[in-house]
Amino acid sequence: MKLVVGLGNPGREYKNTRHNIGFMVLDNYLGKVKWKNKMESNYYLDDSNQVIFIKPQTYMNLSGLAVSKIVNYYKIDVQDILVIQDDLDMEIGSYKLKNNSSSGGHNGLKSIINELNSDKFGRLKIGIGKNNRIPVDKYVLSKFSKEELEVINSNQDKFNTIIDLFIKEEFENTKQKYNQLN
Repeated sequence: MKLVVGLGNPGREYKNTRHNIGFMVLDNYLGKVKWKNKMESNYYLDDSNQVIFIKPQTYMNLSGLAVSKIVNYYKIDVQDILVIQDDLDMEIGSYKLKNNSSSGGHNGLKSIINELNSDKFGRLKIGIGKNNRIPVDKYVLSKFSKEELEVINSNQDKFNTIIDLFIKEEFENTKQKYNQLN
């Protein structure tokens, strides 16, 4: 079984904020599915029962609590996890696939690494840019501009293809193919 995690914060006030790019990408990928709630996550199990998609409802800094509950319940191998996350150090809409690395200061990833006791899972890092005039904690909770959303949406097909390929293949194959294109 594979697990695809979109990171973000629950609640209307966080809709279209930079920290919620994981939720946004999953919502676009899945379309109008009926999310269910289980183990502190909104989740959707695909028709094959081989892929579970989750949006942790624990808020970003405690994402690992929800992820670990799902991983333990479904007995998912850590290498069969893809986490979709925001990245401050990348330009808006750019992306990179990574695994076997630290959290890079991202509190959601720190929580997941701590709860799983591993950093071996895959990440789809999506750039949200940086504004040095705004404190990081305020910036990541700010909303995207219309122009920034257009940039992100222009890459959604690539994000969807990355998720499709991850579901079908090993993460390393997906990483090699898509990091060369970006």
